[in-house]
Amino acid sequence: MKSTRKIRKIFKSKPVLEGAGVHLKRAVGFSQVPMFDPFLLFDDFRSDNPEHYLKGFPWHPHRGIETITYVINGDVEHKDSMGNLGNITSGDIQWMTAGSGIIHQEMPQGDPEGRMEGFQLWANLPAAQKMMDPRYRDVKSSQIPYVQLENGTEIKIISGQIGDVRGPVRDIVIEPEYIDVSIPAQADFTHPTKNGHTVFAYVIDGKGCFCKEKKPFNYEVEGINYFDMHRDSLFGNESLILFEDGDHISVITEEEPVRFLLISGKPIGEPIAWHGPIVMNTQEELRLAFEAYRKGTFVKT
Repeated sequence: MKSTRKIRKIFKSKPVLEGAGVHLKRAVGFSQVPMFDPFLLFDDFRSDNPEHYLKGFPWHPHRGIETITYVINGDVEHKDSMGNLGNITSGDIQWMTAGSGIIHQEMPQGDPEGRMEGFQLWANLPAAQKMMDPRYRDVKSSQIPYVQLENGTEIKIISGQIGDVRGPVRDIVIEPEYIDVSIPAQADFTHPTKNGHTVFAYVIDGKGCFCKEKKPFNYEVEGINYFDMHRDSLFGNESLILFEDGDHISVITEEEPVRFLLISGKPIGEPIAWHGPIVMNTQEELRLAFEAYRKGTFVKT
């Protein structure tokens, strides 16, 4: 029998300062591990104030993870120790596997009107792949397929599959799905999910009812003021919805449309030792990684 995923917990993204002084909103971070396994971090770096993002993220290391950057508006200049150099711009994706070690910088540039809109997701790597060779995938917006459903719902497929249409990012260890969904007003959307996988949605515009339940029901809430809400299951911009297990999710809209990112992946279920930009399985591995960085032997050749 098919089961709709219930809401497990709701989060509201919170302001943080990162890099050389970038103002962003963090929806998932260290305090939520291992609730979001295999995901570690989810940041929203939308801003229309260049002073809040232009200082960027100068050269820094990563090991043991993958970073996925999705730009909606603006440009992000990327350079790394593998010799990659270029810009990801509106609609583009950068999927970087740090593996054994990479040093890079990301410098947001914004668009001509000064807007910078994007999101960064960190996905963990299992112990067997922590020290794999680094790789970099620059996926242009023209490579990302687009599907329109009969009710007007529009979906961009970064990773995963809708019907016979597959996204361009494949062969990733955690079997991720990453789609950008826009549902018109007074419509509904049902999407299959793999049992046992972690699934969450992050609302970036409008409001939606996530669960097909319009009456209050049991779930935990973090960082949300009930008095700001119409009803317990209707959530808007900067809300993150973490789902319980099940084989599909359902979303309904009312007077206004909703746009959200739907992300899922296969949990790893391993110990996590995490400090800054490096995520390993033990404190000793973490110590050795930072020692190698200090000695200049961090990047494997």
